[in-house]
Amino acid sequence: MLWPPRAPEDAEITDAELERLYDYPTGLDRPWVQVNFVSSSDGAVTVAGKSGGLGNPADKKVFGLGRDLADVVLVGARTALIEGYRGVKAGEVRRERRARLGLSEVPPVAVVTARCSVEPTSPLITDTTVPPIVLTTSAAPESRRDALARAGADVVVAGSDAVHLPSALRALDERGLRRVDCEGGPTLFGALIAEDLVDVLCVTYAPMLAGGDAGRIATGPLPAAPRDLELASVLRHESALLLRYRRA
Repeated sequence: MLWPPRAPEDAEITDAELERLYDYPTGLDRPWVQVNFVSSSDGAVTVAGKSGGLGNPADKKVFGLGRDLADVVLVGARTALIEGYRGVKAGEVRRERRARLGLSEVPPVAVVTARCSVEPTSPLITDTTVPPIVLTTSAAPESRRDALARAGADVVVAGSDAVHLPSALRALDERGLRRVDCEGGPTLFGALIAEDLVDVLCVTYAPMLAGGDAGRIATGPLPAAPRDLELASVLRHESALLLRYRRA
């Protein structure tokens, strides 16, 4: 722990402290969006097209913790496809932690896809213990929406041509899903910024120079003004920094 300041003998952080640090506020009356990303030191969001090449044990631990503490995992369809998403699995630690916190055994995955591009045969649909949520639009072909519903997905129409994220979050709220763990990708993150829907950003800076043509962690429409954040915590694992910012 580098920030907030602690005595040198308290620099090591326990799993219990890590849980308290990354947990959501109590008594939420609206969806609270925590966004998780990893970036190279020179700003690349991927290596060879995937984010996994940037990770380290501490980042993977915090990534898993984000799922443990959430009501729902929010992800863009392209990221889900590239990263090979499946339903969240219930390991022993996750099962114990979520039971202790009064959460369901595993959170559902909510996929944002304007054209309902998730296939009914996707592991998100076929390899999960809880029905995924597909957040789509009225412009998506009705046949695709119906096929996903028949395959077991909870299909939500939120918007006409593009997914209207405030409406999508309201749909999650109606399902009692207020602790939202957003895992990207950059287009979804950029859209959340434009709509001023980001409450917390957790970003790991990996100690590497990736170069190449990889994008940044957020892309999309320019917001009316930059969103001010304040530093909440800084952790260090070897040469990686794990930063947590919250809405100012």
